[in-house]
Amino acid sequence: MIRTNWSGNYAYRAPRFAEPRGVDELAEAVTTGERVRVAGTGHTFNGIADSADLRISLAAMPTGIEIDSARRVVSVTGPVRYRELAEHLHARGWALANLASLPDLSVVGAISTGTHGSGSRLRGLASDVRAMEVLTARGELRELREGDAEFPGAVVGLGALGVITRVELAVEPAYQVTQHVYGSLPWAALADELGALLNCGYSVSLFTDFDGAGIRQCVVKERDGTPHETGPFDRVGVRLVDGPRHPVAGGPAENVTVQAAPGPWHERLPHFRAGRTPSSGAEIQSEYLVGAEHAAAAVEALREAGPEFAHVLLVSELRSVAADDRWLSPAWERDSLAIHFTWRLDQPGVEAALPAVEAALAPFGARPHWGKVWAMGPDVLAERYPRLPDFRALADRWDPDHRFRNDFLDHRVFGAH
Repeated sequence: MIRTNWSGNYAYRAPRFAEPRGVDELAEAVTTGERVRVAGTGHTFNGIADSADLRISLAAMPTGIEIDSARRVVSVTGPVRYRELAEHLHARGWALANLASLPDLSVVGAISTGTHGSGSRLRGLASDVRAMEVLTARGELRELREGDAEFPGAVVGLGALGVITRVELAVEPAYQVTQHVYGSLPWAALADELGALLNCGYSVSLFTDFDGAGIRQCVVKERDGTPHETGPFDRVGVRLVDGPRHPVAGGPAENVTVQAAPGPWHERLPHFRAGRTPSSGAEIQSEYLVGAEHAAAAVEALREAGPEFAHVLLVSELRSVAADDRWLSPAWERDSLAIHFTWRLDQPGVEAALPAVEAALAPFGARPHWGKVWAMGPDVLAERYPRLPDFRALADRWDPDHRFRNDFLDHRVFGAH
């Protein structure tokens, strides 16, 4: 039984824990629990996966990965992590379009919270979903497929509709990726080049701490057969680094995925190697997405507010995410700049810093990542996520007794008092 999340900033309070071994046992656990939440891999940083009654792990459920080459989809059961899915696909000549920074995330947990990778032409991971099977509060299995009216609302479902027992994801032929890592870039050069930098590769990440030094590191990931666009770097005189670099200052370079040399997509798209300590390990994370048209202004606003949160910040990552149609996706209907914060493991300090971050980003309609920490309340969320009222109605239809809710969802998402 997992007592805390991955980084240790959240201790789960659920008094009961179940690990069903099949759908029948899962249905029994769901229908006998007063309130039920599903435990993933513990990579969320708030109480979204906690429960006042019963937490269920899918780890003992049958693991299944089935590729349909004709339809270019893969069927994945609830316990599967992206790491094992990626290895299975690559061994058979297939791939996903993108991956998150960490390869050990649960597939179901990642899509349910709107997790994404990087790439101005790449949508969040939930956009790969073509169908899903959900166990409802009545213990019944329901299937939704792309094209169904409720499908865009259910994919990023926060676990509030039921237990996702299987998803079907789009796949494509396997490919190679090379990571190009550049050194520091001064703020003075960034204002004119931010858009070009974020668009200069298949996947791009810019790392900073919003101090006076500017961007500390630029990581450009390019697919095989695609020339690497060096123009933005040439114009500002930034060069490739001379060895592997960790995004967090002082972090062990052996924990990052191979840089400079081409390799399989699933061993390059994540920043961190499977099975190694990702990021700093002892940390808290926040993330907000703003419209791409506001990227430069949002970065400048955070620079100005930087002194109010610099003491708890380890590193911030800037990434592009393409628009999608998933109701609760942070990139719903707008191409976005994702601004990720890796904080020190200091819960009071982070909570004190968040209002300054959110005030700086408020003019740009920033939407928070559901699995990370933020301060804004349900009324503000409803403004930032225009389909949130529709999602609340959808959740009421699927789970009228609110069995799949918890205190976090009640107060932060559904607006209960």
